[in-house]
Amino acid sequence: MLNKLLAATAIATLAYAVSPADAARVKAACSGDNLSKTETMVENMADGAGKIAAQKEIAAAQDALLSGKAGVCAAHLSKAMQAGTVNVQAGMVK
Repeated sequence: MLNKLLAATAIATLAYAVSPADAARVKAACSGDNLSKTETMVENMADGAGKIAAQKEIAAAQDALLSGKAGVCAAHLSKAMQAGTVNVQAGMVK
């Protein structure tokens, strides 16, 4: 009985240790507030390929949010933010 309890505790500890590492990979939480902030950021971007890519990622994030797929939504939202950052940095290089 004690061995089973120790094994269950070890498994729970391992699961807890792995979960935050997976969560750290996704940089943007999928929420309506984050989605609107990202949309505002993209609307203020200069027209170009980066803006179009970011708009497509936002549309995919919205679709995933409505489908209840928070992980997929967060991934698309993160990509939209990165597309905006790359576009801004490219404009600074000129």
